[in-house]
Parts: sequence; C-alpha cells; structure tokens
Amino acid sequence: MKVLANDGISKAGERTLKEAGIEILDNRVAQDHVINFINDNNVDVLLVRSATKVRQDLIDACPGLKIIGRGGIGMDNIDVEYAKSKGIKVINTPTASSKSVAELVFGHFISLARFLHESNRLMPLEGETHFNAMKKSFSNAYELSGKTLGVIGFGSIGQEVIKIGIALGMKVQVLTRSPKTEVLTLNFFDGQSVNFEITSTNDMDAFLKDADFISINTPKTHEYIIDTPQFEKMKDGVYIVNTARGGVINEVTLIDFIESGKVAGAALDVFENEPTPELPLLMNPALSLSPHVGGNTVDAQEKIGVELAEQIIKLQKETIR
Repeated sequence: MKVLANDGISKAGERTLKEAGIEILDNRVAQDHVINFINDNNVDVLLVRSATKVRQDLIDACPGLKIIGRGGIGMDNIDVEYAKSKGIKVINTPTASSKSVAELVFGHFISLARFLHESNRLMPLEGETHFNAMKKSFSNAYELSGKTLGVIGFGSIGQEVIKIGIALGMKVQVLTRSPKTEVLTLNFFDGQSVNFEITSTNDMDAFLKDADFISINTPKTHEYIIDTPQFEKMKDGVYIVNTARGGVINEVTLIDFIESGKVAGAALDVFENEPTPELPLLMNPALSLSPHVGGNTVDAQEKIGVELAEQIIKLQKETIR
C-alpha cells in the first residue's frame, strides 16, 4: 500500500506506517497536479489536512484510490458521501486535536480579558514613552473565574473547552440544536478524577443573555450562527472566540458591535475569506487574531499522524482478510 500525505504527517505517524510495511510519500503536490501524481505513482491512500481539496473530479479521475484521510475534525474539503459511494473509505481524527483547540480558545480569552493582545502590540512601540498611560488603560481587566462561559457546540472540542472553563472556576452553559446531557471527566495529575453532568439548552435567547465569554465550536454552517439579532441579545461587554469555521459569525456585524461597545473583545482563528482576511479585521485593536492554528501543536500533530496511521493499518488488515 502506498500513501501520499500531501499536507504532511507527523514523524510518529510516518514511523507507524513504515513499521507496518506501508510506503509513505511525504510530497507536497500542488492542487492542479494531485490527480496526475496519484495516478503516476499508484497511490492507494491520500491524506490531507485543510489545504488539499478532494472533490468529485479528483475522485473520478483516481480510480485506484482506496482511502482518503483527513487529519482533523471537519471534512468540508472532501466530498465525503461521493467518495463513499465510489467505495472509497473516508477517515478522520475527530478528537486528536481537541485539547489543542480548546487551549487556544482560552489563550485568546485570557489575552482579551487582560489586554495582552493589544499590550504586546504597543509595548515595543510606546512602552518606553507611555508606560504609565498604558498601565492605567490596561488595568480595566477581568478574571475568568466566576464568570459564565457559554459554549456553542457540544462535540469533542466543545467538551474540552467546558473542562478548562470548569477548572478555572467558571459557570458553564452549552447551546445545541436539541438539549442533550453528557458526563465530562476532569482528570488530575495525582490520579484523582471528578465527573460533571452537563445538560445543554436550545434556548438561544437565555444562553446569550447570561454568557460573559462565548466560544463557538461547531462544524461549518451554511448561514451565520451569530449575526445582528444574536449580538443584540448578548450581555454588554461580552467576549467571543471563534475557532470553528469562517462563516459561523458575521465578521462585518462583529466589528459594528465592537465599535458600539456591546462586544468588549473578540478573537478569530478562522475567517470567512481565508487565507486573505479582511483588512478591517486585521487592524482592529479589539480583536485577538491567529492564522487558523487551533489544532497546530506538536502534540496534536503527533496524535493525528498516529491515529491516521493506525486506521490505515486496520483497514489494510481488513482488506487482506
């Protein structure tokens, strides 16, 4: 079996595949040349992240493909159902990067609540001349402990966000399409663990009214989850972080509500116009920004690579039987 990891794979994942006798091609092939490369090299497995698109034309043009793998959760860059209809196995790693994304959410929340995003911009420029003025300006900060964390989405990332919120002493509420209950376990360094039973709500108005910090952790949507009607129902001074997908929050409206003071600050790791975010977003001092790096940690990449490799090995064994 021959594997093309077109958007890369961790050394641990590569090692796991090689130890199983599977050939790994760690090439980076431009989208326009992927079809030819797959056919010319008799590739059986195509692994991608978010860069490479696997649409119907590629699937039709590569009849030798047996497996398509996505390193991550969302598979909106793959025509999944069409691939399955052609007998191709489609795999992903739905939990491997959840902790990394959740930690980024709180990196942004703390940065916003303590003005770190703005302080880091200004200190190199004005720290020597306006130190006391900045100290006064950035003193109007908040603790997260005791505040209400609102999480939109109850999947693996949402659950990790909730766990961190609980660990920080936050009150937690969750919004889903239909109410559901999950038992979340917090594991500690000394072997102790504590279970928390969390029940979500589908009452958007009540959810928005109570939340001090809102984290969006949903799959890609076809319409905005957060737009003018939702902003209007939020608390004054709310903080929002989107690490889900571009297009779940109206970015133009977000800027309007930041300027009105309704939203105290927001963070975006994903954008409607990736990879060229709108300039007003990039220049707004109330925004904490990162370039879609939610799952991009060494730890997550190691887990993703190994998990993909193990799934490929399992599918290969099943085929041989």
